[in-house]
Amino acid sequence: MRVIMTGGGTGGHIYPAIAIADEIKRRFPDAKILFVGAERGLEKTLVPKRGYDIRLITVEGFDRKNLVRNVSVVRKLMKGSAQAKKIIRDFRPDFVVGTGGYASAPMVKAAQKAHIPTFIHEQNAYPGVTNKLLEKNVNTVFLGFGRAAEYFKDQGKLVVSGNPVRDEFRDKDRTEARKALGFEEDRFIVLAFGGSQGAGRINKAMVNVIKEMNGRSDIGIVLGAGSYYYDAILASFRDEGFEISDNIRIIEYIDDMAAYLAAADLVVSRSGALTVAETTVSGRPAIFIPSPMVTGNHQYYNALAVAEAGGAIIIEEKNLEDEKLIQEILALKEDPEGLKLMAEASRKCGPDKATDIICDKILEEVKIG
Repeated sequence: MRVIMTGGGTGGHIYPAIAIADEIKRRFPDAKILFVGAERGLEKTLVPKRGYDIRLITVEGFDRKNLVRNVSVVRKLMKGSAQAKKIIRDFRPDFVVGTGGYASAPMVKAAQKAHIPTFIHEQNAYPGVTNKLLEKNVNTVFLGFGRAAEYFKDQGKLVVSGNPVRDEFRDKDRTEARKALGFEEDRFIVLAFGGSQGAGRINKAMVNVIKEMNGRSDIGIVLGAGSYYYDAILASFRDEGFEISDNIRIIEYIDDMAAYLAAADLVVSRSGALTVAETTVSGRPAIFIPSPMVTGNHQYYNALAVAEAGGAIIIEEKNLEDEKLIQEILALKEDPEGLKLMAEASRKCGPDKATDIICDKILEEVKIG
């Protein structure tokens, strides 16, 4: 079996593709899997770490604010499309799976022109433009959230699978994770993050949470600040002469998210599709702060399914006050029974069978296995 996985730019597109690839390899150890991503995406570092080969093509997204720049974007798209055709011709995949991101469209289209079966996965409750454009000629559209179905035209192609999550997030032992990360067993751990580059408003709020909680023996704060904000946050503390105690950790990028989620008592984060899936599969209560700067306000709807089930609290950014966030964290800390119920509700929202559903359907369509 020969498979191309394509998509990327952010972890939200990359990690679902890796989870699907892992399941294919589990079922077919001899399968040849090639990832194809964009030259400027995170996939060029994340994918090789997982042991998969990757090819990079020249492609970028259109700039809605600077239309002149799109002349260059079109040239790169034409080059990327030519590269995609060559990859298809050289690798000869049995099928192609796209998970969104700039590289996904040229690769899926090149496969379709070569009469190769294609499949796409939409992670969010509000679909991205790329997947809506690709819908017409793909075999199947897999959905992370059933709510997304209303935005697609061909309902017969839709399969609600949930969002694929890598196996390491399932049933990871809390005690072992805490020991590995150096956290005390009885300390209340809050894990806050905003994505690989970070989220400015969450970081700003968490800086004040850190100042409030600094030095407390009963609570620990882990802030994944993101590459864009990390240095500035540390510099601001130094400039203020604020000494960070050992109950506080500020990290540029959380590389082992599965371990940190297993060790945490509470998550404070954005609500991208991948974050929601990994948090719920890990069974962690959350305070979700959806990004307002996304198409269709999809992060709000991603979080809403968990909040309605009782597994999360939503604070919209327009309503986010630092003191309110501190109060919510402390209230949850002081209500262990309520927190336990939230954890159970969160876990029930976890997409346990996503990779099975996706792989079963693909194999049915392409008549392999």
